Amino acid sequence: MKITKSKLIIALVSLGLLAGVVRAVVHKRAVQQLASAPAAATEIELAPTDVMALDTQNLTQTLDISGTVKALNYAVIKARVAGELKEMTVREGDSVKAGQVLARIDPTEYQRRWAQAKEQADAAKAQMEIAQRQWDTNKALVNEGFISKTALDNSQASYQGAIASYKAAIAGADVAQKSLDDSVLYAPFSGQIAIRSAQTGERIAIDGKVLEMVDLSQLEVEVPVSASDSIDIALGQTATLKVEDRAEPLVAKVKRISPSAQAGSRSVLIYLSLDKPQGLRHGLFAKGTLALRDVKTLAVPLSAVRTDKTLPYVQIVTAVDGKLQVSHQSVSLGARGFVSQAPDAQPWVGVSGLAPGTQVLKGDVGALREGTLLHTTPSNNAQ
Repeated sequence: MKITKSKLIIALVSLGLLAGVVRAVVHKRAVQQLASAPAAATEIELAPTDVMALDTQNLTQTLDISGTVKALNYAVIKARVAGELKEMTVREGDSVKAGQVLARIDPTEYQRRWAQAKEQADAAKAQMEIAQRQWDTNKALVNEGFISKTALDNSQASYQGAIASYKAAIAGADVAQKSLDDSVLYAPFSGQIAIRSAQTGERIAIDGKVLEMVDLSQLEVEVPVSASDSIDIALGQTATLKVEDRAEPLVAKVKRISPSAQAGSRSVLIYLSLDKPQGLRHGLFAKGTLALRDVKTLAVPLSAVRTDKTLPYVQIVTAVDGKLQVSHQSVSLGARGFVSQAPDAQPWVGVSGLAPGTQVLKGDVGALREGTLLHTTPSNNAQ
């Protein structure tokens, strides 16, 4: 009797569990069928501007770039000789002409060295003249037999040695003169003083930085690009740039391309010439787009392509039983770029897998379920 009751309880519990599992499976299938069922009862109203007809577009492929505005003529003026900075005639922002004196280093030491070298050269010249007279005399004496040929050769060697000593002294005097000349710093070109790195009275070492100057009349933008992107860049291509917070964009063209990649970053430097450099400064940051090439292809705005499925797709308008409804059509994406005729600057992308003239929903419409009924509001021109 006890065994029978136990079996009965176990059977009842098993039946209860089985019934619960069946109810759960039935409920899940019902939810899935409801989710996958076409929303025939849902109807969306669209404006004519929410739909576009697929057509061939002329896409301008672009490359995002950024770089630094640099002066074509830029110089760091350094001291060529060591000494105390005695005079500085310019300050930051001053305009200077090519060849203008910018600074002077104390020349006292170099004046003394030049004077010493000049006296040594004069002494060497006197010794050379003495040796020359001795050689001329010995040439006359050897012809008359008063001295030997060996004595003549010795006097000739002495004369040649005196000539060499005189030339060496002259070279030393020239070096001393150059050091004296280098105590004065001149502007290498016409421009403006950018940085003043030393002050009057300061001791300057050789190659010590004194000034920096730039010529703002000729500016360019130095842009690093990856090695793969540099393959598509050619001279004369046009870029649209924005510099810092300047409102109006600037037009620039590719003027030079570096033939080698940078060590470390492996990037390639390209240089863009600016059409209107007025008002710009050396060192400003610029960014924009570089137009690479034009491609004709069937294209849609990039915002119209949806990626919430395994494959990218677009939402198209199809007619079923005389009614308009939404369908999802998978597409293959191609070239990306901008349409010059488009009123906005949104990116477009080439697509394949659709026929020309297909009605495509724009990205502003948002995601709609397949089978959603549609009707469009007449445009003002049609009323």
